Amino acid sequence: MERSEQELVRRENLQKIRDLGIEPYPAATFPVTHLAADIKANVQEDAEGKVTNFQEVTLAGRIMSRRVMGKASFANLQDSSGRIQLYVSRDDIAPGEDKSLYNDLFKKYLDLGDFIGVSGFVFKTRTGEISVHVKEFTFLSKSLRPLPVVKTDDEGNVYDAFSDPELRYRMRYVDLTVNPQYKEIFRKRSRLITAMRSFLDDLGLMEVETPILQPIHGGAAARPFKTHHNTLDVPMYLRIANELYLKRLIVAGFDGVYEFAKMFRNEGMDRTHNPEFTAVEFYVAYKDYDWMMTTCENLLEHAVGAVNDGNTKVRVGENEIDFKGPYRRLTMADAIMEYTGENIRGADEAALRDICKRLHIEVDDTMGRGKLIDEIFGEKVEGHLIQPTFIIDYPIEMSPLTKKHRSEEGLVERFELMVNGKEVANAYSELNDPIDQRERFEDQLKLAERGDDEAMAMDEDFLRSLEYGMPPTAGIGIGIDRLVMMITGQTSIQEVLFFPQMKPERDGQAEADDDNDDD
Repeated sequence: MERSEQELVRRENLQKIRDLGIEPYPAATFPVTHLAADIKANVQEDAEGKVTNFQEVTLAGRIMSRRVMGKASFANLQDSSGRIQLYVSRDDIAPGEDKSLYNDLFKKYLDLGDFIGVSGFVFKTRTGEISVHVKEFTFLSKSLRPLPVVKTDDEGNVYDAFSDPELRYRMRYVDLTVNPQYKEIFRKRSRLITAMRSFLDDLGLMEVETPILQPIHGGAAARPFKTHHNTLDVPMYLRIANELYLKRLIVAGFDGVYEFAKMFRNEGMDRTHNPEFTAVEFYVAYKDYDWMMTTCENLLEHAVGAVNDGNTKVRVGENEIDFKGPYRRLTMADAIMEYTGENIRGADEAALRDICKRLHIEVDDTMGRGKLIDEIFGEKVEGHLIQPTFIIDYPIEMSPLTKKHRSEEGLVERFELMVNGKEVANAYSELNDPIDQRERFEDQLKLAERGDDEAMAMDEDFLRSLEYGMPPTAGIGIGIDRLVMMITGQTSIQEVLFFPQMKPERDGQAEADDDNDDD
């Protein structure tokens, strides 16, 4: 492997540190007591401007800049919370006759990006900058590759930014080091999940875990990832949904269960799709989709407010979106009529193909009635639904796991929550009639025979569980990644995933991902 000049110098410095008798990768615990941001936020001063607290602090992090001025130096240390200035004096960190800790290690062999630990006291410089006067210095880890040097001038202009999406997503460890502002996206993601989990716990639901490797792919209309179990000598699938397993637990007698789960769908990648994504699904016995709509409103209002200090409004591009309930409710047929002028009520497959032709929507012979309606809605309606809107009462062909509508022939009790032109949640009054469910699965098999590779498979064990009896149940799945996109104002799903799916690197170079060219 050919190394750059800087990489070679760093390896030389690594050996020189060892020659000083210092281990560049020590194993001992380093006792951090404070974070940079906490110090800056809580400094107290007397009437003369002298710092009166934080007189004993210990911090650790990366050296991000350094100014050597003979017997003293200034440096910037970056920890997980932010940056703080260090003042390092030769005679403080090397008080005896041996000055190598400062003259050699700190001045010569310390490189930007290296991890160090310091202890000292907090003071304010003449220019008013909160700093740490270092009394003790410990080397913690050598960085053998140079970080990109991102510079910001006094007016806030950024130079030499590490901004190429291909590199940022592939080397997230570099991205979040030199672009620490993006960490806030992931902190909000964590707070969102915590708030949602707390809400579901308060509802009395139990958090559970279900299999990721499944013998039958089910619970959604999607193309699965397929693998093979060597010991059992059977094909296995990464789950596309956890729905059928969670409903088995309702059959088993749990009144309410939920799971934050990774799902895997072997489909395309774009700004709103990643093959691996996170969703929360929960199922509650003795409830229906009307109850679930109200619960969904309350959950999202609570969770978004918890992330944004009580504010339920977020901005995504030019749109301000308010997650405070109640949300508009609109039937799928009415939504299509409102935005296309076409009436799909009672339309058979031939009529729907004519509608698609008039609307210039491309379709193929594998698509049944449900897929055709889905194409019309996706192409002509979704993008108009900016504020949270429940699209309700879907055609039965689109929803093989949903209970038939209690008053409308040919429909089911299903809703999708649309926000900013995208689906965020999908929910049903769950189908608990095992005879009806078997017929729906058989219809899916017919679609598979026509070439629909997203059709559901027959799941005999799930049908058997329903035959033991499942109470009336409401269920929902909420996409975490898209929700995080909205509350953080991001337009690309890659921005809210620590490690989005990328094409493999070839010959040491990152091959550009064609699907992310517009990022």
